[in-house]
Amino acid sequence: MPLLVREFGLAHPAQALLDDFSAHFMAAPVPMPHAHSVLRALRARGVRLGVVTNGWSEVQTACLNGCGLTELVDDVVISQAVGLSKPDPAIYRLALTRLGADASSTWFVGDSPRNDIMGPQAVGLRAAFLPTGHVLAGERPDATLADLREVLALS
Repeated sequence: MPLLVREFGLAHPAQALLDDFSAHFMAAPVPMPHAHSVLRALRARGVRLGVVTNGWSEVQTACLNGCGLTELVDDVVISQAVGLSKPDPAIYRLALTRLGADASSTWFVGDSPRNDIMGPQAVGLRAAFLPTGHVLAGERPDATLADLREVLALS
């Protein structure tokens, strides 16, 4: 951070910028377009829904709550809380166990080729890739989605 302050000629010290970022970066998280309607539609079909995410428990919980997603899923597995992280196959197995789901009949949807395609596929999950900026580098998703609404057509 001090390097960025110097490189960009910022008027504030690095610690002040970091403190401000830490205090405000989760003030208004925004869910992915169509997240609420897709999750509601899946729940109406009786689909059990889970989130597997890397990160700090406090930050990820604040993000999910701030986006209004917590009440739309059945379980959340946060890497820091469980001592595992994507793409370790154990975190996907844990999520499956907690949901009572079978890998072969479950889809994992995500935007990270390494974490959300290769990791889930290693335990037998089908992986749907939702491009949001990360590019594929040889990974082969089972489906590539144009937007989140296409999850509703996965079978």
